[in-house]
Amino acid sequence: MRRAPRTRPRHPLDRIRVAGWLRLASCAFFGHHRIMQRVQLSLFFPLLILGSFASGATFERGAMIREATIYVSPDAKSAKLGLIARGFEVVVLETSRDWLHVTADLTEPRGGDDDDQEDVEGKTITGWILGKGVIRATTPNGDRILYGEAIDSEDQASRRRGRKGAARDATRLYGRVAEYFPSSPLAAEALYRSADDQWQIEKDQISSRPSARENEAYMRGQMDEHGFKEVIKKFPATKWADLAAFHILDNKLCGDWQGASKCPNKEADLYEKYVADRPQSPSAAEALYNAAWRRSALIEIYKTEAEPKKSAEAKGAAADLCRRILEKYPQSDYADRAQRLLYLVEQEIPTYGNAEE
Repeated sequence: MRRAPRTRPRHPLDRIRVAGWLRLASCAFFGHHRIMQRVQLSLFFPLLILGSFASGATFERGAMIREATIYVSPDAKSAKLGLIARGFEVVVLETSRDWLHVTADLTEPRGGDDDDQEDVEGKTITGWILGKGVIRATTPNGDRILYGEAIDSEDQASRRRGRKGAARDATRLYGRVAEYFPSSPLAAEALYRSADDQWQIEKDQISSRPSARENEAYMRGQMDEHGFKEVIKKFPATKWADLAAFHILDNKLCGDWQGASKCPNKEADLYEKYVADRPQSPSAAEALYNAAWRRSALIEIYKTEAEPKKSAEAKGAAADLCRRILEKYPQSDYADRAQRLLYLVEQEIPTYGNAEE
């Protein structure tokens, strides 16, 4: 049965009131020592939140640029409740000297338009952290600080002995730049990078599965398009939207052509349409080359299907696409590749399969 749709993304404040009363109920009925200790040390918290909601009070949000330990009380010697990683959001409830009383939502978001999708379950923690490394919308140069931390996290992820979880940190941090600073010159690129990091993680996972070689795209796993669609929606007239649209084509490609003409023909059409819709895209030359190579592959595939007329048409189409690349994108690396491909096509040297003369 399809679940009723809910509004996403879920915000940490949505959970505060419920979490507080559930904590009290757990203590009353089960007498769990650890939970009871937390409630005793912050018994006023649910009442504070309820009172704040009633009075219309607002809480300031912030994103972590460091890993922080969250404590039961504003004292480094008190019990530890957990760790908050880079890029996670905290809601500041109050301050005490160098400490912040926060609620941290440690849930990894999973985008998408499917109402049946749930967030990747994490947990919500309320406690105290040292008031360092929390970037808010009011922080001077906050967009650059978050962006710089995201770049550093990507660098860590690329190293052989880099920080564990750094790739996920980068994804969250880039997303916070666009979320907290939507008018920043970095916002569009940051949102794109956040979506691209997540896309590449999922693509690696999906490509390692046996289903990755299925002929039809729908029969293998699909990367989540939500992030890229957000880039296109929020920053439509930018190169980042063009790049996002190019990546989304991956979800429509076949896993294995299985020597048949249907897949390369369909994929060539997809790439040609992309260029027609986005001729100024940084990926336009690559898209045309992808289309040209598929047309060149069809030369041999149609021969195996006893379609000599279509084989000749594919040869002409491949050559025309190569010439378009040389004319429109002469400075691109794909111009050199197109020159090579054009030579192979004109010399009738097979570009697909194991054909030998």
